[in-house]
Amino acid sequence: MYPKLTDYARLMRLDRPIGIYLLLWPTLWALWFAAGGPPPLPVFVVFVLGTVLMRSAGCAINDFADRDFDPHVARTRERPLAAGRVRPREALALFAGVCLLALALLLSLRNLPVVLWSVPAVMLAAAYPFMKRWISIPQAVLGLAFSWGIPMAFAAVRPEVDWALALPLMAANVAWVIAYDTWYAMVDRQDDLRIGVKSSAILFGRHDRLVIALLQGGALLLLIQLGFNTGRGLFYEAGIAVAAMLMVYQQRITRGREPARCFQAFLNNHWFGAAIFIGLALDYVVGA
Repeated sequence: MYPKLTDYARLMRLDRPIGIYLLLWPTLWALWFAAGGPPPLPVFVVFVLGTVLMRSAGCAINDFADRDFDPHVARTRERPLAAGRVRPREALALFAGVCLLALALLLSLRNLPVVLWSVPAVMLAAAYPFMKRWISIPQAVLGLAFSWGIPMAFAAVRPEVDWALALPLMAANVAWVIAYDTWYAMVDRQDDLRIGVKSSAILFGRHDRLVIALLQGGALLLLIQLGFNTGRGLFYEAGIAVAAMLMVYQQRITRGREPARCFQAFLNNHWFGAAIFIGLALDYVVGA
């Protein structure tokens, strides 16, 4: 019984929380921008727990979609589904069950617009893993999936979504997601070429690091403009500056494109997102 529970936890990547962080930071950016500071505690709790649940559900459906590919990739062949310790129908049941838990959590807010906004979020989470077969930049779909919490956050704390803030925030996050997931895809590029999986790392080819720099730089410019439009100050600017330094650090360590270094750059994006949030949160505290 316990080994099976361990396999379920690993299927949901609860032992590797990096994906939770990468989904959480932009959601928190949106909550703070939408609320003009710290959001109501119930909303904060629901969105944090919902982030954990939806990332877990996304991992389960991802491994279901990749069950025929993962055994042939060195980094993924020991995942529970690829190794045969979890059956495909168990992964589907886990995906459905976790999505229902997230829905129940969302219903506790008694906010119909937020519930309605969650429907495309689930559809995007379910669709993304299959995009690797059809489009050359599946990371764009992942970017949308990881950005859908932004309009949900606005709907949770405002009468309606302020698109003048939400759209540039979503655009910044989509650009950032494509950038950091390209670092991730560069780790598996040779295996993906061999088995026929599409990725941004393959699409960008020898221009991969340049495109990543442009995407991250574009994301920072959008965030700077958002800060200007909302009257943010020194602490927010300091957070942006730290994120920019981390962007340079990622470029520096990946000059040779070694897979381990690319994976390190991917992981470093946790601090990129955290720096922006900490600067934003401190700025609202000081401003208040």
